[in-house]
Amino acid sequence: MSRIGRLPVTVPAGVQVSIAGNEVKVKGPKGELQRLFSPVVSIELENGKVVVTRSSDEALARALHGTTRALIQNMVTGVSAGFIKVLEIDGVGYRAEMNGANLVLYLGFSHPVEVPPPAGITFDVDTKTRQVKISGWDREQVGQVAADIRKIRPPEPYKGKGVHYLGEKIRRKAGKSGKAKGSK
Repeated sequence: MSRIGRLPVTVPAGVQVSIAGNEVKVKGPKGELQRLFSPVVSIELENGKVVVTRSSDEALARALHGTTRALIQNMVTGVSAGFIKVLEIDGVGYRAEMNGANLVLYLGFSHPVEVPPPAGITFDVDTKTRQVKISGWDREQVGQVAADIRKIRPPEPYKGKGVHYLGEKIRRKAGKSGKAKGSK
């Protein structure tokens, strides 16, 4: 049996979970999420806890058991506490600032790049440390927005300039070694 799948999801105070068939709706102080799950697993609300069980030991059912439970846990955590991803900007002249709700990035292009936040996402910029915080209640959406911003100028391997996640280890390459032997 799945070690993650068999754990019940505890529903904190202030969060409402409603289950209709295999559609789960979670509402909390931060927002509201809903998701449709596969009919291979069954989802039930028992004593203030969400329990996920599978109907058989087929490979698909085993795979979806832990995944379904983890997605429901992310939904409950998101509407109660929320999720945050932090990006760092490295490079001379590279910076970020806010223009209303939009994020404006200066990343060495001939023009600034303006990123409007999708619904449910907010940006926060610390200009002193050159960090951008992306926050929201949908974990999948927060991660996707962070990946899209990182894709605008990914870190390059020689000097490490670009946008990267906080704590991300960038693989560095050695540059040119100077004059080659035997050349005149």
